[in-house]
Amino acid sequence: MTTPNVVRDAAVPYRDLGRTGVKVSAIGIGGWHLALPHVDEQLAIRIVRTAIDRGVNFMDNSWDYNEGASETRMGKALRDGYRERAFLMTKIDGRSKREAMRQLEESLRRLRVDHIDLVQHHEVIRFDDPHRIFDDDGANAALVDARQAGKVRFIGFTGHKDPQIHRHTLDVAREHDFRFDTVQMPLNVMDAHYRSFEKVVLPELVRQGIGVLGMKSMANGVILKSNTVTPIECLQYALNLPTSVVITGCDSMRILEQALDTAITFRPMSDAQVRAVLEKTGDAASRGEFELFKTSSIFDSTATHPEWLGEESQHVKEMMPM
Repeated sequence: MTTPNVVRDAAVPYRDLGRTGVKVSAIGIGGWHLALPHVDEQLAIRIVRTAIDRGVNFMDNSWDYNEGASETRMGKALRDGYRERAFLMTKIDGRSKREAMRQLEESLRRLRVDHIDLVQHHEVIRFDDPHRIFDDDGANAALVDARQAGKVRFIGFTGHKDPQIHRHTLDVAREHDFRFDTVQMPLNVMDAHYRSFEKVVLPELVRQGIGVLGMKSMANGVILKSNTVTPIECLQYALNLPTSVVITGCDSMRILEQALDTAITFRPMSDAQVRAVLEKTGDAASRGEFELFKTSSIFDSTATHPEWLGEESQHVKEMMPM
């Protein structure tokens, strides 16, 4: 098996992915944007390959992004030697072992690879999700089996709803003698003011040496509508946190260049600079109206498609009264 975390001669900074021993670029390319209606396949391939050529190695994706088109395009982009230069991540929605394995095999086919570096349980947004994942016939059993078979290197989880659900998931994992390699969560200039992952979850991940994957630094552009901060300030703030990688969506070469330039020129922010940014965003962030992924179901794809979760375990069914 190749080790796709080779650091090329590039100015993009690299960081430790928790305790995995892998180095990843401080910014990563989000997969969802690669198959949006206004992004054609050739542009998507160009974005991925340019990013890798410029030193970005972290590639984000998910089984459910754009009905599989995002993974398919990523797979095409990673041909011709690019796979060996990329740290490839995708996510699965299945909570049952059977559904999780089905989705993983489909992702492997779409991505045209024999293994995926990091697979994460996607959208852990309900307090019952970790219990379903860690059931004897749950999704984590599928990923552990896949890891033993060489199809998966590392295992993590993602969520965007409530930091207490993240902490609960870490607790349930510990009860099952399992420690995640990574955790993905919203980290942005507004999160610190409302239902904060930065305050509630981030310190625990750092303490455990779990890789921190930051997402929604601009909340798909919604934060920018507050007219309080610029895109560069959003990226800088997320990069200033103890993140392993900040995943950002790029739907044009201009946006990619903006992300690259921000990462290359990034310097740690002073306490005064951090306070200034938080003061600018405090009022707008206080009710969560610019973090709709926390306060609405708009971003909850498994709420729209509960069938993606798979069936409840047989153990749960047997407990139900007749």
